[in-house]
Amino acid sequence: MGRSRGGLTSKIHALVDADGRPVALRLTGGQVHDSQEAGALIEVMPEGATLLGDKGYDSNAIREAAARKNAWANIPARSNRKQRFTFSGWVYRQRNLVERFFNRIKHFRGIATRYDKCPDNYLAAVKLICARIWCAAL
Repeated sequence: MGRSRGGLTSKIHALVDADGRPVALRLTGGQVHDSQEAGALIEVMPEGATLLGDKGYDSNAIREAAARKNAWANIPARSNRKQRFTFSGWVYRQRNLVERFFNRIKHFRGIATRYDKCPDNYLAAVKLICARIWCAAL
């Protein structure tokens, strides 16, 4: 999928809801920065939601895309940013839901070790696991 000094790599970009269930998934090469896929994931996000992201997502483009969806971007400012934005550390604690989602899908050995080299098949396997997560939550 993507090339790096370590070989072929890939990244899963995910948008999860308030219960940690996946809403949207994207797969890119490992060298692609997380913020490049944020726009596509924000388009799927419901109106008026809260966007929680780490400092890697602190860009004007992402904040503007969230504002177009009437969403509040609760993203901590990078240390070199001159303009400050409203940020709630208490709300930011809920960002662990996406980390827990990635931990859940890594319980499946084929996903954690990425045995499947075809990106389409790998993404299909991740989506199948996501369907299982949704069924278990209901």
